[in-house]
Amino acid sequence: MNTTHWGRKETIVTPPQAPIYSYAAIALVLILTAAFLRIYMGVFMPPLERYDLWPYIQSGALTGLKQTSQYQFLDVSDKHLHAHPAIAADVEPGVTTMEFARPLPLQLTMSARAAGLVFLYRGPKTAYRNGPLHTYLQQFVYGGHSVTGVFRWPLLAGLVVLLSVLPFAARKDVDRFREMKYGRLLKGPVRVTPVGFNRAVKGDGVGFRTIESKKLMRIPRLAEGQHIELMGDTGAGKTRLIMQILMQIKERGHSAIVYDPACEFVQRFYESKNGDIILNPLDARCPYWGPSEELRRRAEAKAIAASLYQPTTDKKGEFFTETPQKIFAHLLTFGPSPQELVEWMANPDEIDRRVQNTEMATMIAKGAQQQRNGVLASLGLIADSLRMLPRKDNNRNHWSATEWSESRRGWIFLTSKPSEREALRPLHSLWIDLLVLRLLNEPKEGQHPVWFVLDELASLQRLPQLHTAITENRKSKNPIVLGFQGKAQLEYIYGHMAEVMLSQPATKIFLKTTEPKAAEWVSSAIGKVEIERMRQTHFDGSRTGKNFTLERQVEPLVLDSEISGLPDRHAYLKLGNYVACFSFAYHDIPATQPAFVPRPLDDDELGFDPKTLAKKQTEPDAIEESAESIQSGFSLGD
Repeated sequence: MNTTHWGRKETIVTPPQAPIYSYAAIALVLILTAAFLRIYMGVFMPPLERYDLWPYIQSGALTGLKQTSQYQFLDVSDKHLHAHPAIAADVEPGVTTMEFARPLPLQLTMSARAAGLVFLYRGPKTAYRNGPLHTYLQQFVYGGHSVTGVFRWPLLAGLVVLLSVLPFAARKDVDRFREMKYGRLLKGPVRVTPVGFNRAVKGDGVGFRTIESKKLMRIPRLAEGQHIELMGDTGAGKTRLIMQILMQIKERGHSAIVYDPACEFVQRFYESKNGDIILNPLDARCPYWGPSEELRRRAEAKAIAASLYQPTTDKKGEFFTETPQKIFAHLLTFGPSPQELVEWMANPDEIDRRVQNTEMATMIAKGAQQQRNGVLASLGLIADSLRMLPRKDNNRNHWSATEWSESRRGWIFLTSKPSEREALRPLHSLWIDLLVLRLLNEPKEGQHPVWFVLDELASLQRLPQLHTAITENRKSKNPIVLGFQGKAQLEYIYGHMAEVMLSQPATKIFLKTTEPKAAEWVSSAIGKVEIERMRQTHFDGSRTGKNFTLERQVEPLVLDSEISGLPDRHAYLKLGNYVACFSFAYHDIPATQPAFVPRPLDDDELGFDPKTLAKKQTEPDAIEESAESIQSGFSLGD
């Protein structure tokens, strides 16, 4: 007997050790087969075959055991009373009345009457030899079919039912025996296979190709807007899973903003004919961009400045972060180009002139020299990044995040080389922040979603708008895909907000993580389960019996050691209360585009030969040296 309390099934009796589901399936098949036989005999079986069925079965069963037995058959006779047992050719369905017995459901056929037969009646019980009788009935009544051949169709139907039901029953028994051995799940997440995940979730969104299933393991389309996070060590397979997502985004015709610090995605997905953009000022394919072109209102300048100038953990350093933010935001309102901004930052007098008659003038007053120097030094920290931006000219394409967020044409790739990543980090962070800010609004009619795909998130500096995008971006229906190596990386950048950011994505994919604290966090994020286990004790002696007790334990569904010991390209996917363990193959996409096309920069050449450390001649020095050689030549001629 089972009763339910607070969602738990309380076991009161000892669970049977037999395969009860298989036994129940076999019993059901036997009942159905008997019903099929009954229907066949009543509807499809000829009356004579039905009348002679028991003698046919009995004579066959007794052959070899008993020589003779008493049987009663239907007899036919002519007018001279020459009688013999009826055969199939003698009778047909009908009614023949009997004087002192119930009517027969048969009558003589026309051919039998033509042969001189007149009477049809139940003959007396007579002794027959079982072997010859069985052969006679098989040949003249049942058309040469054996007993099983007579009932082949109902028996075949029963066999089909058995083969259909027994596998399900056997699987239920296996699951039941596994529960009895390892425990029964009461509460918590459920571990499933990719096939079981698809069956339970019925997803219609992006999916992942797994080795365990021929079909993609898909998440629901509604869950895409609730974001996806991928966590795992380098080489575990994050990039391959992200490439699977990008392939499906491309097939849908959606736009994507791809942060590509290793230049892997740009080689495989960039297509200039589709309007794709590469945001890397060191790449020749990068369009012109200026921060002033992004402004639509003065208040937006502060958001741009906040992305460039990152706060410090030191409270005393907040002044030297917030003040440069205010000054830079104020400078943007004059509409300068990136090169003009660099010139202003190198000229304190120009900055004084721009902030004159504002509250910022007192912050960099010449009387407070230390404070002034600190603010101006902090203000100029991003000058190197702005100096790398292409100049505005008619031959180069112009791009702005504000205009692109309206058209959403093509993909955006933010690329970098490892040696230049530190210099490009402020610009990449600013561009991503601007795009997030512009795409937070609900899409207009006809606008397709934009996917943010941020691989190696920790290589970016703090994105002020990212937390807002993850927690509030669901209305804008722009999914975010986050890839990172460990929780500690994000905690260093975002502090206590990292916990909130990592908990928001509805779809979480965890690959191998060897960092102990990160593996422990992954185990906790997957969840714990409450297991009920049965402990059984046997008693020996005069009164043998069994006793059992139930124990409930709360334990992690996946141990942290399992996470740290995962092979490459193996992962756990968690969505809601379902956890799917899957593996995937290495499928590379051919690279069709160059990873990086260098763009020559002003003042980027070294002033010396790196092999000999000899100073190179500048152009003015070369002209002067040439003039001196000419003059010396004239002197020698004189």
